[in-house]
Amino acid sequence: MALVDIVDLLGEAPVSMLMGAITGITFGVAAQRSRFCLRAATAEFARRKMGPSVAVWLLTFSTALVWVQAANLMGLINVNEARMMAIAGSWSGAIVGGFMFGVGMILARGCSGRLLVLAATGNLRSVVSGLIFAVVAQMSLGGWLSPLRDWIARLWVTPAGRNVDLLAALHLPDHAGLVLGVFSALVALEISRRNKIGASRLIFASGVGFSVALGWALTSALARISFDPMPIESTTFTGPSAHTLMFFLKSKSVIEFDIGLVPGVFLGAFLSSVIAGEFKFQGFEGEANMRRAMTRAAMMGFGSMLAGGCAIGAGVTGRSIFAATAWVALTAFWVGGMAADRLIDQR
Repeated sequence: MALVDIVDLLGEAPVSMLMGAITGITFGVAAQRSRFCLRAATAEFARRKMGPSVAVWLLTFSTALVWVQAANLMGLINVNEARMMAIAGSWSGAIVGGFMFGVGMILARGCSGRLLVLAATGNLRSVVSGLIFAVVAQMSLGGWLSPLRDWIARLWVTPAGRNVDLLAALHLPDHAGLVLGVFSALVALEISRRNKIGASRLIFASGVGFSVALGWALTSALARISFDPMPIESTTFTGPSAHTLMFFLKSKSVIEFDIGLVPGVFLGAFLSSVIAGEFKFQGFEGEANMRRAMTRAAMMGFGSMLAGGCAIGAGVTGRSIFAATAWVALTAFWVGGMAADRLIDQR
């Protein structure tokens, strides 16, 4: 059955939500099995180690880059039509919000995507932190914190009402992104070899990157046959977490890609952990740890909404299409995370 037949049968909105669920399940399974975590990679790098977490993160990024850029060259995806590229980006938001998110993910023991995956494996600390992250993200999107977020974001924005295509800005050829992806993959494989990482973990790390490309490809295919304008998007957790929270709190909610993505990640990670025998309930180890995790989750919620994405949304998904503010945001994630690790965790 062709996609157009499925759309005629179910409707555009339910198909978009189904695509989100497929993307989310793929991400959830792969992230749980590979133990993908930007926070762990940042901590290793801050301690001058090129360890397994760095290898997994770099392989995830390079896989996403190779798949997305190859699909763009083949005409399967038009990255210039992606929602992240079609709106103005915020340099100030990427810097300030990215630094806040980086500090928060270190102290909360995981980025937003990692918290969702851990919550699905029975980690009650991540359940609490994830809920606070979603609430603060919603407050930053359209609640009490939105005026502050708007003010910081408008301090320095990209010109012409669009984000900046980094490849075009640097006058690089169209295939430069694919070349960078292949080079990054080779570096990741060499780091993996030195750390003796098994083939299974590497395959699942590649699966996390593939889920990003899958989201871009599915939403692009739907946008091409849709009667109404449909956004081209992929894996991210800041906006979707806020939208999913409101979906369950409001009687009339919009069905979209985001509403399938977050439950899909949870379901995929849950099933993966059960099958692997890794599902286990875990709680906070004292009041101080609980207070710390809750405060830092709030920092991540505001910071990621200000930065235009989380560790996945900006760090992998946005960078895979060379949205310039996403590259700035990831740099700020690393700087904030390394500073927090050195000044707080290492002491």
